[in-house]
Amino acid sequence: MSKIEDLSNFMNGSIEEAQANYKNDLRIFPDVKVMKIGGQSITDRGRKAVFPILDELIENNDKHNFILTSGGGTRARHAYQVGIDLNMPVGVLAEMGGAVTVQNARMLQMLLAKHGGIFLDHLEFEKIPLFLKLGCIPVMPGMPPYSFWEDIPDHGSIPTHRTDCGAFFTAEALGADTVYFIKDEKGLYTADPKKDPNATFIPRIHVDELIAMDLGDLIVERVVLEYMKRSKFVEKLVIINGMSKGDITKTLNGEEIGTVIYR
Repeated sequence: MSKIEDLSNFMNGSIEEAQANYKNDLRIFPDVKVMKIGGQSITDRGRKAVFPILDELIENNDKHNFILTSGGGTRARHAYQVGIDLNMPVGVLAEMGGAVTVQNARMLQMLLAKHGGIFLDHLEFEKIPLFLKLGCIPVMPGMPPYSFWEDIPDHGSIPTHRTDCGAFFTAEALGADTVYFIKDEKGLYTADPKKDPNATFIPRIHVDELIAMDLGDLIVERVVLEYMKRSKFVEKLVIINGMSKGDITKTLNGEEIGTVIYR
């Protein structure tokens, strides 16, 4: 069935049949490496954490196309706490948290400016392929642009779609198969290794198995795992320790470093 026939089914009300027959959606830039630099884990640590990571990414820029997205970190968490104390609705909290990720993205872009770093707002998404072809390193705020239209969460007031989601959605929209999360830990553990010395490292795990484990502490946003189950392109989430020199390069070259969450 052609996409014209699918569109006809959709226009005639057969939405399920039309959706079921889309098998070859366009992969806009499948080779791009979408990488999120953690806010609290990396950016908040300042020069000693950020500079070595950016240096390693610059060294690999002639071999790989990158998009960097920013985390919010401690300042975003503080903004959420203040907003919740003032009884702000979830859409306002999303705006507040998003403002912090913009600040972090602008700092990363300025540090990368002489190497082709360029800041992109969400409304400039369609320019990504052009800048990649020019050898630039696009840097985007990690928070997805739900803003005041953020979904009402099942529990509490913290926005469901935060910076891990933004990186995931960016990769999915471009047709990339992997999202890389640069953190300050080796990868996924059964508990927070900073607090629990008995936490066990998990090098590789299927997304369904991870959801079933229902871990109390999870290194990626839980909703990303749910989206991954029905994504068309993203097949892996890779968690890398950016504080371990060389791990980013090894990962980009195909080695399984850190944790791989797959479907």
